[in-house]
Amino acid sequence: MARDVPLPVLETRVGPAAERATKEIAARAPASERLASLDAFRGFIMFWIIGGEGLLAGVQALGHNRVIDGIVYELNHTPWQGLRFYDCIWPSFMLLVGLSIPFSFAKRSLTQSYRQQLARALRRTVALFLLGSVRESVSLGSPYLVELSSALQPIAIAYLVAFLMARKSWKFQASVGALILASYAFLLALVPAPGIPAGTYALNHNLVHYVDIALLGQEHWNIWPYAPEGWGTVLSTIPTISTTILGLLLGELLMSGRPKQVKARLIGGIGLLCLALGYILSPFVPVIMKLWTTSYGLVTAGWACLMFLFFYWPIDVWACRKWSVPFAVIGANAIFIYMFRSLIHLGSIVGVFTQGIARLLPRSGVLAQEVAVLVVEWLILFWMYKRRIFIKA
Repeated sequence: MARDVPLPVLETRVGPAAERATKEIAARAPASERLASLDAFRGFIMFWIIGGEGLLAGVQALGHNRVIDGIVYELNHTPWQGLRFYDCIWPSFMLLVGLSIPFSFAKRSLTQSYRQQLARALRRTVALFLLGSVRESVSLGSPYLVELSSALQPIAIAYLVAFLMARKSWKFQASVGALILASYAFLLALVPAPGIPAGTYALNHNLVHYVDIALLGQEHWNIWPYAPEGWGTVLSTIPTISTTILGLLLGELLMSGRPKQVKARLIGGIGLLCLALGYILSPFVPVIMKLWTTSYGLVTAGWACLMFLFFYWPIDVWACRKWSVPFAVIGANAIFIYMFRSLIHLGSIVGVFTQGIARLLPRSGVLAQEVAVLVVEWLILFWMYKRRIFIKA
């Protein structure tokens, strides 16, 4: 009920120009139009989280070779400085969150007022934040509000910011995204902490780590299993918003009247530009995922754009979609399977049926279990997909 109080205040700030912007966004694409590559790319990214990584580890257990070892290497986070494929998973989700906003906004604008959409955005933000809390609490075995080990709460915050910017001009959106990245870079470069000089990026000896300890407490930090790896939380949430804003800009580009081939080239150009800027900056600001440094934000945004292009071009430009259905099935219920994977441990269940294989073929035991888990997960998602059951926050 408290939510009803500020909404009229927010609504009174929306003038005729903003209302016209809402109508323009709604008119850019038919409500029935759906970006098929969006679900496919989301499913591709989620695939590695729900079993793809374990699947390749099972293949590696059969025997080492350069190809498999190289792939498995990329499916682990960088210990500190540098970049691997798995470090691009989280930024890809942030990009996808922004990408989907213009399409959702346009569709809902046909039947809902801005006030109704804002209320829904606030509810979704709270739901995502609390889902992150649930996941964290289950993981640590005790109730905790602040999520440290996954992306749900940063996604919640970035989603709300991007939604509030959906009716602004693209120049304003781009300026805010760039300002956030630049400000964060200067913050880490110029602001010291007690015993920590400005511009320090050392593991567990930097401004981000200091702020986490100051705000969350050392006791909370000590029980978190990833603490020794130096993951940042409070400050490093800020630059994630920029990647979501970039996704918002791409979504608006995709809804524009430009030819699809032109859109694809622009996405590729933006991706290459982000890569170039990030790597040019990296000698001065190292690429560190666990601090979400500005160079890391730029480089991973670039790779996320190029990976999305890999799906957009064949699926939406060439209308070649059949190959992407297995990924689309996963992507259509990404939040559901993410929470399902976190709360339900299928490994112990399917292990009852795969332990015989493990006894007969010890080196195949891991692979058999990972395949079984992935198949069960996908079949659940396929059942939901066929019945059009889509669970969203």
